[in-house]
Amino acid sequence: MLKNLFRLFIGLTLFSCGKEPIPKPKGDLRLEYPDPKYLRFDSPCNYSFDYSDFSRVENAKENCWYYVNYPKMKAKIFLTYFPIKNDFPLHVKEVEKMVYEHTIKASSIDTKFFQYPEKKVYGNFYVLKGQTASNVQFFVTDSTRHFVTGNLYFNSRPRPDSLGPAIDYVKRDLLHMIDSFEWKK
Repeated sequence: MLKNLFRLFIGLTLFSCGKEPIPKPKGDLRLEYPDPKYLRFDSPCNYSFDYSDFSRVENAKENCWYYVNYPKMKAKIFLTYFPIKNDFPLHVKEVEKMVYEHTIKASSIDTKFFQYPEKKVYGNFYVLKGQTASNVQFFVTDSTRHFVTGNLYFNSRPRPDSLGPAIDYVKRDLLHMIDSFEWKK
């Protein structure tokens, strides 16, 4: 009887071991966001646009500057307004300088030009890929009187894999914001 128990124990020990245990990789939460409903923001300044109800518009440091805050994502879009006073090329150069400062960390920078001549809305939309501090930047102008810039920042370390769903969500909101952008007369 003791021999049979010993053989059973040895047999179970030999056959129960297969592969070495491998630790599971760290996983991130799956982030899902609601379908946006858009609200109109009428700035007391010279422009207006639509923004997602998942965010809120707040005053920033200067007049006519705003934050579009996404509190659940810990993200902010910084909007700045500058009147053009025969210095249009300087404003464009400043935006491009801010975008291309990220070339050290960016794996690529995609630029998309947009224009809505009927509304006198023109500009560039930059998507920065990789471990950059800002993932999306843009400017909107009428090229004669008004210039607005926007920069997206997250209050976290730049991890493109885990921030990907949030970046895509905000990027769609920004494209809608630009499509709905209007200058006041």
